[in-house]
Amino acid sequence: MTIHGDERSGEERKKAETTADELVGLFPPGTRTDSDGTLVVGGCRLDDVAAQFGTPAIVVSEDALRQRARDYLGAFRSRWPRCDVAFASKSFPCTAVQRVMVEEGLHLDVAGGGEIRTALKAGADPARILLHGNAKSDDELGLAVKHGVGLVVVDNFDDIDRLERIVPAGHQQPCLVRVIPGVEAATHASQATGHAGSKFGLMPDDARSAIARIERSAKMRLDGVHTHVGSQLLNIEQLAQAVEPIAKLGTFEVYDLGGGLGVRYTYDEHPPSLDEYAEAMVGQAKALLPAGSRIIVEPGRSMVANSACTVYRVTTLKRGVVTHVAVDGGMGDNLEVSLTGQRFEATIVDRVGGGETVSVVGRHCESGDQLVDGVALREPSIGDLLAVPVTGAYCYTMSNQYNGARRVPVVFTRAGAARLVVRRDTWDDLLMRDVD
Repeated sequence: MTIHGDERSGEERKKAETTADELVGLFPPGTRTDSDGTLVVGGCRLDDVAAQFGTPAIVVSEDALRQRARDYLGAFRSRWPRCDVAFASKSFPCTAVQRVMVEEGLHLDVAGGGEIRTALKAGADPARILLHGNAKSDDELGLAVKHGVGLVVVDNFDDIDRLERIVPAGHQQPCLVRVIPGVEAATHASQATGHAGSKFGLMPDDARSAIARIERSAKMRLDGVHTHVGSQLLNIEQLAQAVEPIAKLGTFEVYDLGGGLGVRYTYDEHPPSLDEYAEAMVGQAKALLPAGSRIIVEPGRSMVANSACTVYRVTTLKRGVVTHVAVDGGMGDNLEVSLTGQRFEATIVDRVGGGETVSVVGRHCESGDQLVDGVALREPSIGDLLAVPVTGAYCYTMSNQYNGARRVPVVFTRAGAARLVVRRDTWDDLLMRDVD
């Protein structure tokens, strides 16, 4: 039901009055509207991209992706020259994305054997790969050792047992020990990793024992320590708090400070800038860490989220107590809403900003399949293209085949040209693992 005039709440009026410029500001840098009002990402009109590759589709501005990588390197190395930036592949584990990061001079942080394989396919130097994981298998550690992965982040004592068994005689595997910093992160519970009781890493006393054990090992080399507070953190003070606990463990060659910087998904969110983040982290490093040490940061969400948007087609419009605008995707290509309650925004591709307050829902048989609740769309109708910005992080990662949905493609746009880097599932893909 459309709400008119004074009957609308203040919040609804604010949404209805959202300008095109405000909404475009959530899309990848460089996004604009064409002369007829249609969104243009990476020089490509989104209606042309949809016509060529279908919907739903994740559309990535390659220039935005590359520039963010350069900005990260610049922000940290200008403050701490011996700083490496390792892209947290789990946030967008697409080979083409990893390849961009490699080409821009970043290291790759991987979690598991699959991401090792995509990183190698992307052309990463194995020595510039870091392997994470709280439950690494023999096969995964064997793969890392075989290919010469530069750093294995030891999460537990079982990792040490396995490496001592797997690493060949006469060789040493460089390692970091992951430390729980004891920071209660102000984020969704599923995204907090630095609190006491986290499944990741070791409390400081246990970390000391792991450090001592690795230092005695003939098959492992202790390069340093690692910590991580969580994801989608908008408070940089909490991120910086993690430096002190690892500094207290001793003097090492490497201190990995993790990632976790939050991004702007909605009009109301105002995350710290990259420079503010770098200043806070390096400020703590200068105060607490040895001057000649190497530091590593591991951005994931804040590296890729704003580089992409997802384009859908409106399939159903249902008016009643709530106006439901249903699209041809949903929790099959964006689980962030259902899993973490993350808020997104949306717009009709050729009518950007303002309009009536509606609920954008997906096609899956779950009431929780809701992409954006209470968003302003201008005159939505069946067949319209709808775009959701800031979908570069974890949407592709968690894409699935729920209700027999075909996983969505990834399209890179640059200088007016669009190219497919991940194809859409075929119907045969849905059946390919059946053995009977």
